[in-house]
Amino acid sequence: MSSPGEINIQNVTKNYGSVTAVNNVDLKIEGGSYCCMIGPSGCGKTTLLRMIAGHEEPTSGEISIGDRVMNHVRTGERGTALMFQNYALFPHLDLVDNVSFSLKIQKMPKAERRGRGREMLGRVQLLHLAERFPSELSGGQQQRVALARALITNPQVLLLDEPLSALDEFLRLHMRVELKRLQDELGITFVHVTHTQPEAIALADQVIVMDHGVVEQAASPRAIYDTPHSPYIARFMGGQNVIYGTVTDKSGSDVHVQGSEGGEFVLGGCDALEVGSEARFAVRRDKIQLQRGQHEGLNSVNGTISNVEYQGTFVKLAFERPEGQDFVVYLDDQTYFDDPIDVGDAASAHWDARVNYRLIGVKDSTGLAAGH
Repeated sequence: MSSPGEINIQNVTKNYGSVTAVNNVDLKIEGGSYCCMIGPSGCGKTTLLRMIAGHEEPTSGEISIGDRVMNHVRTGERGTALMFQNYALFPHLDLVDNVSFSLKIQKMPKAERRGRGREMLGRVQLLHLAERFPSELSGGQQQRVALARALITNPQVLLLDEPLSALDEFLRLHMRVELKRLQDELGITFVHVTHTQPEAIALADQVIVMDHGVVEQAASPRAIYDTPHSPYIARFMGGQNVIYGTVTDKSGSDVHVQGSEGGEFVLGGCDALEVGSEARFAVRRDKIQLQRGQHEGLNSVNGTISNVEYQGTFVKLAFERPEGQDFVVYLDDQTYFDDPIDVGDAASAHWDARVNYRLIGVKDSTGLAAGH
């Protein structure tokens, strides 16, 4: 028996004519969890969200919430609530009536529904503004009103379509805290579509990474970030450099790799690869050191600094490689400013691959991508 709010998606495909928006997706979202779906524009994440909500029907496959198949169940009978990206508040209604509008449709008496509306405004910390109109609110306050309106029907599942995209950075960070607090407090399933990687990692119990209508990986934020299943995920999530090569030698537990774009690398404690096999591995950007000039040697990549971005606690440096893809390094801010490297300077990145690597697309006995 499935738990309340658990979502099971089985072999779901959605076609629009000759275009496949969602392609044979199999997925389980635990009841009472916070799930973030992430991917580039057009990857199918919003289409999948709309199918869960009932605004779209699958071309094939089955969607269940709890123990109930939802394919042909009306939107209002699914136990879901969808919070739209543009909030869609009624400008002529005060906040109490905006929040309690769905209860009016259900013919609930005015005093009771307004009481429920005020209670829900209290949950999102806006009770003191209950008599105001949407035009008198900030963007963050409007967002919380829309959230209260979605929650007033006591849904098993709350669906959020890029709810923070219209807010400035300060408000986004504040509302991330509010969303997580509410989900913990209410204990219902949140499914949140976003295109922002830090948002997904900060909020989610489960992150679903999509591309071209398929689920590339569904796992905890740490597993997604630290053990990506594909080069696409490693690059898309923003924390990894990916290197391709061929295994040329094995010495004890060390594997020697000739990079397809130059360079020689050693992967320590690597039993999953054999001589002659393809090697794909990721190196975290914050685990790399940078030197001025060109330096040949194991586990090093040479190039020219092409961009420098100060990020507050660290500095992001990109450098072009004459023989391959660009490389990115995150340096501690103090390390960088002790000896700044400028755009146009030659530089060499190096790391201890006996410790700081993850194989991509290779599983070990634990089910995680092999590596250290």
